[in-house]
Amino acid sequence: MSAFVDRPLEDQIAQWRTFVRRRQAMHGSDVEELEAHLRDELGALADAGLADDEAFLVAVKRMGNLDAISLEFAQAHSERLWKQLVLPAERAEEPSRTARIEPLVVLALAVAAGVAIKVPALFGLDIARGDELFFFRNMGLFVLPLLTLYFVWKRDMAASRAVWLAGPFVAAAVFANAYPFRERGDTLVLTILHLPIALWLVVGCAYVRGRWFEGSGRMDFVRFTGELVIYYALIALGGGVFTAFTVMMFQAIGIVPEWFVAGWLIPCGGTGAVIVAAWLVEAKQSVVENMAPVLTRLFTPLFTLLLLAFLATMGWTGRPIDIGREVLIGFDLLLVLVVALVLYAASARDPLAEPDFFDRLQLLLIVSALAVDGLALMAIASRISELGFTPNRVAALGENLILLVNLAWTAWLYGRFVLRRTVFAALEAWQVAYLPIYSLWAALVVIVFPVLFHFE
Repeated sequence: MSAFVDRPLEDQIAQWRTFVRRRQAMHGSDVEELEAHLRDELGALADAGLADDEAFLVAVKRMGNLDAISLEFAQAHSERLWKQLVLPAERAEEPSRTARIEPLVVLALAVAAGVAIKVPALFGLDIARGDELFFFRNMGLFVLPLLTLYFVWKRDMAASRAVWLAGPFVAAAVFANAYPFRERGDTLVLTILHLPIALWLVVGCAYVRGRWFEGSGRMDFVRFTGELVIYYALIALGGGVFTAFTVMMFQAIGIVPEWFVAGWLIPCGGTGAVIVAAWLVEAKQSVVENMAPVLTRLFTPLFTLLLLAFLATMGWTGRPIDIGREVLIGFDLLLVLVVALVLYAASARDPLAEPDFFDRLQLLLIVSALAVDGLALMAIASRISELGFTPNRVAALGENLILLVNLAWTAWLYGRFVLRRTVFAALEAWQVAYLPIYSLWAALVVIVFPVLFHFE
């Protein structure tokens, strides 16, 4: 417990919260309730005249052994699925009604997502007949509202909070379909790319039960996002194998199933798989958490070497970055991936651990990405001054500036942590506080850019 001493009270609570979150398969809302109990104890002890450090140590001691607290919490909340992980076998009851019907709810929502993407066919819209742009710009609207609904149900979210989540989806549907975009124009492509990013924040609000600025739920959502991508990729690989065997088997008997594969299996399976992947992340939470440190330790050195090799090659050859649409998207995706690696590493790291070699490697990755981002910004600014403003260049300029701010302050905080001048919780707090900026910028691109650039 001495590791907590001499830290500001909120830092101490943050360390305790992260420790509790990693000890058992609890959701963020469960940890919030334990944290509320801890804060009540702290308030009572502060009123009794104890200093912050003393009050924290006494409050944690009063809460007792974590397993005992978890047992008491499970008994008081008999509807929680995770109680089966805590109660001794002889005292465990039957699974709650929520746990029993959850697979059916997930199946219903997955089927609904598959059906949703086929509804436009009733109005004559079909990818096979050249309407793919309609499906691309509405892709987030086919599945993300249903994923949000799953978390509203799963978290038992209050109706007064949940009803407000429908607003952004309605607005997104209007902006995606009412604007008179020029076919295959720049602002249409930007809307296709940015609309899911803007709506993902709505899913996050449902994930944390509408309490975005309370507790540790935001970092849990970061972890969930990374794990969802992993599970979805695995499902997609399995779906690819399944599709190949489907085509092979029917072709062996002289039937060509492309109409079924392209028209039903891939679009319906692809959307429904998002709901299934989310459920798998939730159901296998304690198992999946082991993936985070493995993946970050595998890909962090690889991307560090890639960025360093790129910078060295640029320095050796003197060749500038060629800023075209594909190159802009590629560089932005690379920098976003670096930020995602940092976030995922933060979610998997024990915040109480001392800085080690991997932390220094993370810092090198961030600094390398910062240098690449600076070079990309100079190339974009040069192209704008030479050829003028276009939707793609302005969007890339804004996104790279947002990434630059994030990477720069992250590098500063990580450097201070490596030098033992601040706690890791400060870096974690900065990352989760910055998350809404990405969605807000994406919403700005979707709403303002088409009008600003006359739907070109």
